[in-house]
Amino acid sequence: MQLAVYILVYPWLWLISRLPFKIIYFISDGLFLLVYYVIGYRKKVVRNNLALVFPEKPQERRLHIEKRFYRHMCDMFLEMIKTMGISNEELQKRFTFDNLGLLHRLEARNRSVMLMFPHYASWEWVIALDTHIGSKGYAIYQKVGNKYFDQLVRNIRQKFDTTLITTKETWALVDQNKRAGILGTYGILSDQSPMVKKALLWTSFMGITVPAHTGAETLCRKLDLAAVYLKVNKIKRGHYHGSFKLITEHAKEMKRFELTESFLKMTEESIKEAPEYYLWTHKRWKHMGKTPRTSKQNQ
Repeated sequence: MQLAVYILVYPWLWLISRLPFKIIYFISDGLFLLVYYVIGYRKKVVRNNLALVFPEKPQERRLHIEKRFYRHMCDMFLEMIKTMGISNEELQKRFTFDNLGLLHRLEARNRSVMLMFPHYASWEWVIALDTHIGSKGYAIYQKVGNKYFDQLVRNIRQKFDTTLITTKETWALVDQNKRAGILGTYGILSDQSPMVKKALLWTSFMGITVPAHTGAETLCRKLDLAAVYLKVNKIKRGHYHGSFKLITEHAKEMKRFELTESFLKMTEESIKEAPEYYLWTHKRWKHMGKTPRTSKQNQ
């Protein structure tokens, strides 16, 4: 069944990936009308999330953010498919960076980096970074259920010299690279919700106490990685800009969970600047009000 689905879908993905951007965004406009007005994909989740984190905003303003989010989400979906056919030259024009010197200075000091960023603006095209760094680039990801599509995703990333590793593979690989003296830049999306039973930290995110992923911090502390925040801004349709901010070069010198909370604060700043570019379809605040008695906030 997995192969049959892949055989049916792949030709359409390939065809879309070869279309010029002007047509890509024409399709995206049509997709927005279908997803938002006809299907109503996760509209209740999006609306509830926006009401939770922006109670001070008038309903009309939240509705404006909602519609802009769906337009952006459809753009992102088509851009993800377009990655199959985009050249590195074109990608570099569409995703630019500044203060790359921060990463270069860390590399010069023989430091591997945990590059932390949220589901904001564009995370698919962060692979453009590999052209600019000397260390080996990795992206930590959740394995796709369909093994054929999972391999397709891996192949696309590897075209731009990014190696995908699953969350289960991460610890062993980072440790292996450290022992072998191999510098790595490990990209990780750290803003989503962990399972309650596995949560070590409950803290405020957008004013609401929820569990937070601490895996990136644990890796930084145990394997001595520098932690860097990647802030992505959407310049215009199909164009993004990334900048880097050092969270810490030595995680062990920070208090427990301080690194994770610093990352979440930076994510909040991005969301408040342009909320329409955050991934509102995710049930990020679904565990609010479930803080265990044995768990301390900000402990």
